[in-house]
Amino acid sequence: MKVPFLNLQLHHAPLREQLDAAIAAVVDSGAFAGGPFVARFEQEFAAYCGAPFSVGVGNGTDALWLSLLALGVGPGDEVITVPSTFMATAEAITYCGARPVFVDIEDRTYTLDPALLEPAITPRTKAIIPVHLFGQMADMKSILAIAQRHGLPVIEDACQAHGARQDGRIAGTMGVAGCFSFYPGKNLGAFGEAGAIVTADPDFRRRLEVLRDHGQAKKYFHAVVGWNARMDGIQGAVLSVKLPHLTAANDRRRAHAQQYSELLADLPVVTPVEAPGNHHVYHVYAIRVAARDQLLAALSRAGIGCGIHYPVPVHLQEAYRSLGYRPGAFPVAERCANEFLSLPMFPELTSGQIDLVATELKRAIVSEMSLNPRLSTVSAA
Repeated sequence: MKVPFLNLQLHHAPLREQLDAAIAAVVDSGAFAGGPFVARFEQEFAAYCGAPFSVGVGNGTDALWLSLLALGVGPGDEVITVPSTFMATAEAITYCGARPVFVDIEDRTYTLDPALLEPAITPRTKAIIPVHLFGQMADMKSILAIAQRHGLPVIEDACQAHGARQDGRIAGTMGVAGCFSFYPGKNLGAFGEAGAIVTADPDFRRRLEVLRDHGQAKKYFHAVVGWNARMDGIQGAVLSVKLPHLTAANDRRRAHAQQYSELLADLPVVTPVEAPGNHHVYHVYAIRVAARDQLLAALSRAGIGCGIHYPVPVHLQEAYRSLGYRPGAFPVAERCANEFLSLPMFPELTSGQIDLVATELKRAIVSEMSLNPRLSTVSAA
């Protein structure tokens, strides 16, 4: 039996009739770019998050970028974020003309370490972007307290955290804005590219709506230089079908994570930790293990689909060589990049498949330990 890393066909099969009808309704209406299907989803997603407003955009990168632009971030400014994230977080900062400034992550949650945040703040700092990595929220209470002392806005990168909670608050609703990606493999995924920003600020929402539509507040009257970042009507319709199933799907992910953690408890691996007050939604179930690349190859030979999130921290990417960071600058992020191994995680996984993943992982570890004794330890605290 093979176990895929992700199976979207299985995920969509029970909804196929509803999805076909939703797409047909968009085709029949001709409302392909923005329009009523996007507006309906915006209302539904805002309600799901417990936020007054949601603004649909083309993808999660647009959500981050336009949020920064709406705050007035531009050339000469600095925006603080983490190096352990997908490239888009930093790209959005760069495309505003600003400079990404990185802060290392906590050793167990893999999110921004608040103890390191304040020393990174300078007179040029204009915003902070904590990343809710793998489905777990960063320590927002601490981050917001520091931001408030310095008069800085916080934009939540919630692109992997649909439905995650902290002390009862939904991801994306604690900062001035929460940015979401609906890339197909996300906990809430579209049939292509799509994203959204949630906010409680009506003026911020209006700025976003203008920026996403070529800077026009009224058709053909352009108040600012904007961009084409509208959500497609088909994506809005698809997301409206899928949103009511998100909570149940997240619950299944949490159950899968618990089973994984129990089965892997006796192995020399570090399993994910849910921080106190957090409700982790396990977009990714990433363990940490020594000799990661050898284990990845062994699991692949056994028919187990795995991934690496992410093999090179952003500060060491060739694209950001000009920032001047060198290996050792952010030791936790760099250590995790060498040890992360993402196991299959999607709602439709079966208990038997999870058992098989654990069995094959144990087999691979035993085999590698006979060749490489250092596999018996990982470098987590």
